[in-house]
Amino acid sequence: MLKSIIFIGIFLFSIIGMTQIKEKRYTNKLVDSVLYKDEYKVKLSGETKLTDYKIFSHQRDTSYVDTTLTIAKDYKFNFIQRDDFELLAFHNQGQTFNKLGYDFDKTSLYPTIGARAKHFNHYEVEDIKYYEVPTPTTTLTWRTGLEQGQFLNSLITLNSSKRHNISLAYKGLRSLGKYRNTLSSHGNMRLTFSYLTKNKKYRFRIHQTAQEIENDENGGLTTESITFFETDNSEFRERARLVTNFTDATNFLRSNRTYFDHNYAIWQRTDSIENVKTSLKVGHQFNYETKHYEFYQNTADDFFGEAFESDINDRNKLTKLYNQVNISLQSPIILGRLKVYLDNYNYDYRYGKTKVINNQIIAQSLNGNVTSFGADWITYYKNIKIHAKAASTITDDLNANYFKATATYKKDSLFVVNASILNNNKAPNFNFLLNQSDYKGYNWQNDFKNELTRTLLFEFKSDKWLNATAQITQLENYAYFADLNNDGQAEANQYDNTINYLKLKVSKEFKYRKFRLDNTIMYQKVAEGSEVFRTPEFVTRNSLYYTSYVFKKKPMELQTGITFKYFSKYYANDYNPLLSEFTIQNHTEIGDFPLIDLFVNAKIRQTRIYFKAEHLNSIFSDKNYYAAPTYPYRDFVIRFGLVWNFFI
Repeated sequence: MLKSIIFIGIFLFSIIGMTQIKEKRYTNKLVDSVLYKDEYKVKLSGETKLTDYKIFSHQRDTSYVDTTLTIAKDYKFNFIQRDDFELLAFHNQGQTFNKLGYDFDKTSLYPTIGARAKHFNHYEVEDIKYYEVPTPTTTLTWRTGLEQGQFLNSLITLNSSKRHNISLAYKGLRSLGKYRNTLSSHGNMRLTFSYLTKNKKYRFRIHQTAQEIENDENGGLTTESITFFETDNSEFRERARLVTNFTDATNFLRSNRTYFDHNYAIWQRTDSIENVKTSLKVGHQFNYETKHYEFYQNTADDFFGEAFESDINDRNKLTKLYNQVNISLQSPIILGRLKVYLDNYNYDYRYGKTKVINNQIIAQSLNGNVTSFGADWITYYKNIKIHAKAASTITDDLNANYFKATATYKKDSLFVVNASILNNNKAPNFNFLLNQSDYKGYNWQNDFKNELTRTLLFEFKSDKWLNATAQITQLENYAYFADLNNDGQAEANQYDNTINYLKLKVSKEFKYRKFRLDNTIMYQKVAEGSEVFRTPEFVTRNSLYYTSYVFKKKPMELQTGITFKYFSKYYANDYNPLLSEFTIQNHTEIGDFPLIDLFVNAKIRQTRIYFKAEHLNSIFSDKNYYAAPTYPYRDFVIRFGLVWNFFI
């Protein structure tokens, strides 16, 4: 499947490339950049600048290709390519993350396959980007792996005209790791195409993804090896000598998705600068996706309890087909834009066969067909933007509903204030409801209640003053996995009481001449329900660095400094590789140790170079650093990488 998609992508790029050659050449230059070209093959008028290289999100928000060197870019220079402040990485690149904080700002009507530990590096529909570029553009991101391997994310995108764009991207990762059986091997392919007719009435975009996320799993260190690790036994500083719970297990997440959406303006009126003032549009969305989760182990291990088979081969599959028809009206009469839609969601969550265990029937599959109705409204009142959306199922299968309203006030360029309220009622993920395994204790079928999430969120953003977030969340019928007996036996449970969770987060950067001090501090409190919902009370990250141009003509920008990260001790969730989920445990606290990184970053023209000495203090500190119970955080390691933008 992946080879076929790549072939189609190359074929489409060849066609568009031939189209571009036929365009008229013209003299041009790239403003706000050191990179210059005398000839381009895209037919445009005037000069191009970096803001002409546009990136569109799934929600059609617009950003631009950004080649600046900032501390925020340093925080995102990892294999998931987003800020990991609220995440705690496992030792090897490509492994999962433990969570230091939680967000509850997304709405959904439908459960997912589960296996949430495998999804940090998985591209969902809302993660796919679309482009509009005046010249062919390439972005390459490369980073060294751990022990053996590397990470590479490559993107090429081009327009045959301003109205047609295609992009092809592939992220590949392979890293051996320091401990036994921790190899990571990931591949994420994305292909996009977008189209706009000349009269701007019809829009179409499509993307295709093929992803495979594979990890060898060792179950963490044995009790004896933990002693050797914590006492810093010199014979075991070569981490591959430490004994792990097993060395023959692997889990996979494979997925393929075809998504497209398009809309047609039955009528529309624009102002003098071609901004749409009134319109009536009809639209359609389509999403067909399959996800496979698999766990293999050559020999059954009593780490997970008794087994039916001598070799373990657990597999499940979720197939979903989603269609939406919608109509959108933008008019001063309704004070903004109103979209109403009708959804149909067909799902099939499936194992190999029906099982009977202890006189309980464990079904082969969960499947059904759900129809829902929703509305999305955006309007402005003076300087306040109001965005409200709501949806509810109208069939008996998977009853669910949500409501979210957000008000945004912007005061020129000084600050932005957001306030939102959310209420989401939906079924737990499918692996809480049904699970089958070759291990006897991992077979269940539950009739859980819907999870109910209520959230109040307040945000204040200001480059001049500070950024602050306050989130108050209430959870009911919270579904969780627990291993309270520390015997490797995880159980799916549902909490009968209410969980109350508070998160406060503040960030501010101070500047003095060429020195910067960037600070982010988070405070969390679980007032009720802390026996099943765990977070560290305090998390901080502080970066002190120096930034300046080097040499008189400023060909290179330098950024060098130190980052300190710390979180308070707490009963962190344990990792279960059989389920690819995190479980509640009561036997081990982790935290109360610093993570100190030394970095030297530079920008030369359109290339940003990153050099980092990670966890520098582990050379001389106590060996008490863990990402999860029995899973040590990484030792001192030197990483190198770069991000390279090409504008042809």
